[in-house]
Amino acid sequence: MSIAQRITAGLAGLLIGMSLAACASGGTVATVNGQPISQAAFQARLEASPVARQVLQQMVQDTLIEQYAKNNNISVSDADVAAREEQLKANFPAGSWDEMLKARGLTEDDVRSALREQLILDKALSKDVTITPAQIQAYFNKNHAAFDKPEQVTARHILVPNLATANKVEAALKAGGNFAALAKQYSIDPGSKDKGGDLGTFRRGQMVPAFDKVAFSEPVGAISAPVKSPFGYHIIQVTARDPGQKATLASATDRITDMLRQQQESPLIQPFLQNLQQKANIQVTDARFADLFPPPAAAAAPPAAAAPAASPAPNSTK
Repeated sequence: MSIAQRITAGLAGLLIGMSLAACASGGTVATVNGQPISQAAFQARLEASPVARQVLQQMVQDTLIEQYAKNNNISVSDADVAAREEQLKANFPAGSWDEMLKARGLTEDDVRSALREQLILDKALSKDVTITPAQIQAYFNKNHAAFDKPEQVTARHILVPNLATANKVEAALKAGGNFAALAKQYSIDPGSKDKGGDLGTFRRGQMVPAFDKVAFSEPVGAISAPVKSPFGYHIIQVTARDPGQKATLASATDRITDMLRQQQESPLIQPFLQNLQQKANIQVTDARFADLFPPPAAAAAPPAAAAPAASPAPNSTK
């Protein structure tokens, strides 16, 4: 499982826990034609669902990991967390990181909490992970292209429904018109018109072919002629270009090391967490969750030693 998958899974559990916690304050969560649905009733329904069991398991696991870190002098700094977050963000296309957080109702603090836990696990399992320069070199040789930085452009556009309007907008821009103002006035792209037509940064192949061809060939700052696509006519302006870069072993070493560590750690995480749980004294006071953390099975007592056979009584002599 990749770090992105592991963190996403952790964030999902965190989100569920936040949702349940939000219900604990009392009051009303909604009204239906004036009839209230109380927070208490909503919380009771949630707690009776399988989701509540998952949340409690996640909270116990979080606590066990924090206790392990404290008992074993494992520290994770804010700088460590920030570096890991930047590494994780690199797996998401421009703009999609914030969209992912918003879609899940999460904040940067939620992410950092999950990353801190992952970094504790990394340190706890490090003694069982070995990564050599030869392994890194072999991985780089086999996956070289995956570490190349692709060419990217940052661009904005004004999308209009017909060629006549496109020609009008092009002329206005080339006469010195304000791009953002004209985008707001004419563009039919709801996702960019109120942002001055800004499309952010993208790689080859992320846009439709006609748009892509112009975006990756126009000089920076130039106003394009109208470009026809299935959506209408675009007037495009490239505002920045990053030519990309071929990866070297040195530039890829940190990422490869992290990938190899993840591969070796992946089968170790669950047994490690199970061992923490089995050694812990977990008392569940809510009967609905009593079976979540059964005590470890008692070791079978060794078989009793067989009693020595009684010696025959000696013959008595008279």
